[in-house]
Amino acid sequence: MVFGGVHHERLQLNEDSVWSGGKRDRNNHSAKENLPKIRALLAEGRIQEAETLSRYALTGTPEFQRVYQTMGELNLSFHNMPGDVSDYERSLSLEDALVRVTCKAGGYDYTREVLASVPDDVITLRMCTNHPEGLSFDARLLRNRLCEDTGALSSDTVYLHAAGSGEGAIHFHCAAAVQTIGGKAEVIGEYITVQNAKEAVLYITAATSFRHKDTKEKCRELLQAAKTKGYAQIKSAHVADYQQLEQRVALSLGPDEHGLVPTNERLQRVKDGGTDPGLVALYFRFGRYLLIASSRENTLPANLQGIWCKDYLPPWDSKYTININIEMNYWPAEICNLSELHTPLFDHLRRMQPNGKETAQKMYGARGFVAHHNTDIWGDTAPQDTYIPATYWVLGAAWFCLHVWEHYEYTKDEHFLADHYDLLKDACLFFVDFLIENEKGELIISPTASPENQYIKPNGRRGLLCAGCAMDGQILTELFSALEQACQILNKDGDFAKTITEIKQKLPPTRIGKNGGIMEWLEDYDEAEPGHRHMSHLFALFPGNGISPETTPDLAEAAKKTIALRLANGGGHTGWSRAWLINFFARLGNGDEANAHLLALLRSSTLPNLFDDHPPFQIDGNFGATAAIAHMLVQSTKDTVFLLKALPAAWQKGSLRGLRAKGGLTVDLDWEKGTLIYGRIHATHAYEGNVIINKKSTPLHLSKGEVFLLTPASD
Repeated sequence: MVFGGVHHERLQLNEDSVWSGGKRDRNNHSAKENLPKIRALLAEGRIQEAETLSRYALTGTPEFQRVYQTMGELNLSFHNMPGDVSDYERSLSLEDALVRVTCKAGGYDYTREVLASVPDDVITLRMCTNHPEGLSFDARLLRNRLCEDTGALSSDTVYLHAAGSGEGAIHFHCAAAVQTIGGKAEVIGEYITVQNAKEAVLYITAATSFRHKDTKEKCRELLQAAKTKGYAQIKSAHVADYQQLEQRVALSLGPDEHGLVPTNERLQRVKDGGTDPGLVALYFRFGRYLLIASSRENTLPANLQGIWCKDYLPPWDSKYTININIEMNYWPAEICNLSELHTPLFDHLRRMQPNGKETAQKMYGARGFVAHHNTDIWGDTAPQDTYIPATYWVLGAAWFCLHVWEHYEYTKDEHFLADHYDLLKDACLFFVDFLIENEKGELIISPTASPENQYIKPNGRRGLLCAGCAMDGQILTELFSALEQACQILNKDGDFAKTITEIKQKLPPTRIGKNGGIMEWLEDYDEAEPGHRHMSHLFALFPGNGISPETTPDLAEAAKKTIALRLANGGGHTGWSRAWLINFFARLGNGDEANAHLLALLRSSTLPNLFDDHPPFQIDGNFGATAAIAHMLVQSTKDTVFLLKALPAAWQKGSLRGLRAKGGLTVDLDWEKGTLIYGRIHATHAYEGNVIINKKSTPLHLSKGEVFLLTPASD
C-alpha cells in the first residue's frame, strides 16, 4: 500500500504467508459421542438444548484458527525537499501495474515509482529529482512492537525479523537494500541513509519459514539478484508478466467522458447521484488487477482482505471465510480469463484435505473430507468461533470443491479433472456417511445452519441450528452432479457414482414458501432478520445452476420474490452482499436492476481507492462485482452461451474482448443502442451447444480452433 506522502512516505507491506502461529489439532474429541444426542434434540424440537450441547461438543479446541497479519512497513523521511508543493498526483496504472507519485517542490520535479514484481520477488521503489542537491532521506523497516530484531544485513541493506507464537510458528525476515546514482548511501543502525543522490532505488523482499529454511539468506539472495539485474530490467520483466494476464480482456462501456478526472472525484460524482459507465469499466478492470496481484502460481489464495490487510489482529482474522467470502474472491477467475489464477485455491484444497479427513473421522466418525466455515494457512478444518449460526456448518469443503468442477467446465482440461477427482470424491464421501433420513424420507444434514441467519419458531423463540436447510440440498445437488459427470468423463468409479445418484434423489428439493419466496429452512419459518446479508437459500440461483428463468421459471419467480423481500427489509447493506445481489439480477436477466445495485455498491460500499467496504474493508465485494459485470454480458451453462442477457439500458454502446464461457469458449462482442452488432466465439475445444441472444437460440457446432461470427444478419 503506497500512501504517497510528500515529505514522509509509507509503504505498508504484506507477504501472504505471514500468519500468527503454527499448525495444531483443534478437533473437538467430544464431538463424536455427542453428535447423536444433538441430532435427537433437534428432532425433538429442543433447539436451544441442542445449541448448548453443540457449543460444548462441536466447537474447535482451542476455539480460534490462526490469524493473517500485516508484515510491517517501510517508512521514509526526506530531508531536503522544499515545503511549497504543487502539481501533486498519486496514481495506479492498470496498464503496467505501477504506482507513481509525482509533484513539484520548490519548482523542482520529484517522482516515485513503485512496483511489486512476481518474476523477481521484490518490491521496488525508484525515486528521482532534478533538484541540484538531489535526494536526501532515511528509510527503515518497522513492525510496531512485534519484531524480534532489526539491523544491517550488509553495508546497503537493513532487515527486520519477526516470529509468530506457539510451536511450529511461522517466522520471517523482511529486508530492504538501496542503490543510488550519485550521492552517498550507508546503513547506520537500522536505518538506510542517503545523501544528495540524483536517483535512488530501494529493493524490498521477504521470506518466511512457511516456504524457506533460511529466511535471512533467502532475502540476501533475492536482493543481490535484484541489484545485479537493476531497476530497468526488473521493471521490464514485471510489465511483461503483468500484461500477459491483464491484456487478455478489455471492456468499454462507451466513450469515457470523465477519463481524465481523478478516480476519487469520479466516485464522489456517483455517490452524489451521477452515473458513469466509464467508472464501471474501470472498476471491472481494477477487479481483474486485484486478482492478478493477489493470486498467482505458488502463492496462497486471496484471503478476506487480500494482501492489503493492515492489521495484526484484523477483522475476522483476515482468514479464509468459506461460507461465501473466499469463494466469491474466485468468481471472476474463469469468466474473466484468469483461469490459472484459480490454482492457489486448488493447492489450498490439497492442504485442507488430510486435515479434513481427520476432522471427519475424529469429530463425526465419517469417511471423506469435511471443512467448516473457516480455514487458515495450515488448511485447518475444525470449527472456528462459537457463533452458532455459522460455526457448525459442514459444507465448507463441498462448496470449495465445486471450484474444481467449475475450472473443468471452463477449460475442459481432463488431466486437471483426473488429478483433482479425489477431492470431489472425498467431499462427497463425507456426506454418504453423515446424511441422515428425516420423517419425510429425505436425506438431510443435522446439525446444520443456514449461514448466518436465524429463524423464528411458532412459539416465538429464535432458532440457530436446524436439521436441514435449503442451502444444504442446493450445494450437495451441485456437488453430487459434478461427481456423476466426472465419473462418466473419466470412466471410473461407476458404483460410487450410482450411490451418489441414489442419495441425490433423496435430497430435499428447493421449495416455495407461504410468502411466495424460496424457503430457507425445511420448515416454513419466519426469519429473525428479514434483511439478512446472507442469501444462502439462493445459492441455486448463483453461483449454483439449479434456478434459472429458462429451466425453472417458477423457482426463478420465487427467487425474485425472495430478493424483493430482502431488499424491502434493508438487505444488501454490506459490500459483498450487494455484489451477490448483482449476480442474482444478472442470472435473472434483469440488467437494469443489476446496474442499479452496481451503482449502489459504488455509492454505499466503495472506498475512494475503489476497495470494497463491508464495512470494514475486505476484498470480496470487488471480486464479486467484477464477476457480476462479466455475467451481465456473458453467461454460460455446459451447452448454452447467453450474450448480453442482462445488458442495462444505461450501457447503450460498448465492446468486450476475451471473456470466457463454459466449454472452452472465448467471446468478443460489440453492441450499439443495446443491440449486438458483432460477436465472435472462438473454441479452444470442440463444442456442441447453442448461443442465445434476445431469447433467440442459434445452434453452435464448433471444432477445436474454429471461430463462429455473429452479425446483425445472422442474429
